[in-house]
Amino acid sequence: MQIEERVVGDVTILDLKGKITLGDGDEVLKDKINSLTLQNRRKILLNLEGVPYIDSAGLGEIVRTYTTVSRQGGQLKLVNLTKRIEDLLSITKLLTVFETFDSEEEALRSFA
Repeated sequence: MQIEERVVGDVTILDLKGKITLGDGDEVLKDKINSLTLQNRRKILLNLEGVPYIDSAGLGEIVRTYTTVSRQGGQLKLVNLTKRIEDLLSITKLLTVFETFDSEEEALRSFA
């Protein structure tokens, strides 16, 4: 998995590309989030448009990421979920936990 980082105002947008699976993506995401929180960057938007698949380890990592950021007074939100990922979050009842958005503009406004 690859992560491209962009900053819009005080929000850090992480464009994720590739599968988030055990050993391939979950550690990359964990390291990136740890790095951002150490820099006091606590408004994070995960763009999942380029993520075709998330397994249970990947899902666990996204939940852990959410918990880490929230505990430090930050916000983590999701944008551009694929149908498959939206279904996965719905089945696991995680859609009730995460704030999700269809557009980046809408997501960015929600941080204000």
